Amino acid sequence: MNRYARQEILPEVGGQGQEKLRRAHVLIVGAGGLGCPALQYLVGAGIGRITLIDPDSVDRSNLHRQPLYGERSLGQPKVLAARDALRDLNPETEIIPVVAALDPANATTPVGQADIAMDCADSFAASYILSDICHGLGKPLISASALGLSGYVGGFCGGAPSLRAVFPDLPKTLATCATAGVLGPVVGTLGVLQAQMVLGVLLGFEPSPLGNMVSVDLKRFSFRSFRFDHAPEPERIPFPFIAPAGLREDDLLVELRGADEAPQALRTDAMRAIVDEFQAASIVPPEGRRVVMCCRSGLRAWRAASALQRYWPGDIALIAAGDSN
Repeated sequence: MNRYARQEILPEVGGQGQEKLRRAHVLIVGAGGLGCPALQYLVGAGIGRITLIDPDSVDRSNLHRQPLYGERSLGQPKVLAARDALRDLNPETEIIPVVAALDPANATTPVGQADIAMDCADSFAASYILSDICHGLGKPLISASALGLSGYVGGFCGGAPSLRAVFPDLPKTLATCATAGVLGPVVGTLGVLQAQMVLGVLLGFEPSPLGNMVSVDLKRFSFRSFRFDHAPEPERIPFPFIAPAGLREDDLLVELRGADEAPQALRTDAMRAIVDEFQAASIVPPEGRRVVMCCRSGLRAWRAASALQRYWPGDIALIAAGDSN
């Protein structure tokens, strides 16, 4: 029997729809709790090509929410372990693994080459970097975020409003899955919803998944959705993310990571500071220089930039540098 027979009999798919999936190229950023179920269902559905980007290796602490991997995968780069596991599921799908962290310097090319991008990184910086690039290139973006027992998935860009139009400010909580925890089925549910949205976009579902958001509360087993088709785009990107290679010689680089995180600053002339100093307006940069806020995830950099913008009118950019240089 045809591998795809059960979905081809759907009027929304058929032979023509299956051919669309076979020709599709999907970019997936993140091979963790969101990416694992999304990968399994997209590969099972017959997506022709998937570029998979993730910098991490499989750790035992991942396994409760990333069942694509097992004990034999420990220590392997996730993208390579995922490729090997998915070959057995469907050898017809080409998996292109990229062991790297997404940043503004390496994101434009894979986004441009793909038909649709998926944000499965559950990273504040990666989400906005992908949204900015997808919005500029007119590419659809399916983004999700999970924390604890809840989360959301939405369809952005590609003719719909961007992530910045819906979330122009910091998230209410600065917690992460590492600090607040997450239950495996929560990210599994959201990852599956992401896969369904991707298939819906590629197959031309009406109404489109783009411009739609689904929020999930799996403590109360509640699902809610709303459309944001007319959310206004910001007039400009207030704090664009840049790659370290995008630093200019005359930039004032502010290193917000402590010495325990980054014994060596990103650049030798960087100013060491904390967010509270900008909230107290105790640091006033010189006029005419761009200020670049650097921290691990981008959250502290955004908070410091927001505080600085209230009393200083110059250009500000952000770098999410991770734990080390």
